[in-house]
Amino acid sequence: MPQQQIDVNQLNQAKANVTLTQDLLKQAIEKASSDPTLAQEAIKQASTEIAQAQTAVSQVQSAFLAQKSESK
Repeated sequence: MPQQQIDVNQLNQAKANVTLTQDLLKQAIEKASSDPTLAQEAIKQASTEIAQAQTAVSQVQSAFLAQKSESK
């Protein structure tokens, strides 16, 4: 039975996206009252990072499930 390989690089990319999202949301919170335009931009960027993280995790999950079904 072959061992399933998880794409650690994609998971690390997702982790980096999440870390950046946290930083962007902190910036949005800090700037919410003093610079709403900057806060809104940070939120937009955070949303993009979340989407990229979701894509990376979904790709790893799909590959893992495909390997799992092939090994049955």
